[in-house]
Amino acid sequence: MNRFDGRRTLITGAGSGIGQATVHRILAEGGRVVAADIEAAGLRVTADRAAAEGAAGRLETAVLDIADEAAVRTAVPAAVAGLGGLDVLVNAAGILRASHTHETALADFQQVISINLTGTFLMIRESLPALLEGRAPVVVNFSSTSASFAHPYMSAYAASKGGIQSMTHALASEYGKQGLRAVCVAPGSIASGMTSDGVPGLPEDADMSLFVKLTPALGKGFASPDTVAGVIAMLASQDGAFITGTEIRIDGGTHM
Repeated sequence: MNRFDGRRTLITGAGSGIGQATVHRILAEGGRVVAADIEAAGLRVTADRAAAEGAAGRLETAVLDIADEAAVRTAVPAAVAGLGGLDVLVNAAGILRASHTHETALADFQQVISINLTGTFLMIRESLPALLEGRAPVVVNFSSTSASFAHPYMSAYAASKGGIQSMTHALASEYGKQGLRAVCVAPGSIASGMTSDGVPGLPEDADMSLFVKLTPALGKGFASPDTVAGVIAMLASQDGAFITGTEIRIDGGTHM
């Protein structure tokens, strides 16, 4: 299935987890990709796998801090030039931090907002001119189940993801008549790089009984990043042509 033949995609957070899995899924379906991440080492892993799978000629990589406005203003036009245009933007980059809310430093709260919410906005703003000239353009943003359901000790993360979700609705309305679709994925219970080593900053005295509510109903434990990548590929292809201004929850029934 080559749903992405001729489609040009820019993906952030592409050096690990769901972003990395999405790069490989879209390459496998014939797309051309610019993979961006703040970690050069992760991008090398992404590129090495693409080379092993015979897709190196359709992949470019870019080291990018999405919270740096000047860097985004340079990187996005470079990516568009390398691809010869832009049809899909996938904003997978983000960080997860945890703490008691009453002990959360303002700098830590602002860091999460700066990367997750402001960084997503900057990528969208700089990509929109090229997307609006693209073919069946799509923006796929990353919300989280934490945007709609209680995730303890993660108030900053939840706030950032709720903002992304609301911004996606506004984007879909504002640019829908120009042919742009904007959708969110809201993953939960995914074994990504963000969660594999535990939640950074989780208090030692955290009430772990609160996390019982976050257990997938399917009884199979956490899913792999490929599970989300497959949904993103659907949303960014013609199979998702009638989906916009909404979020797709991918959590194994954790929040039924």
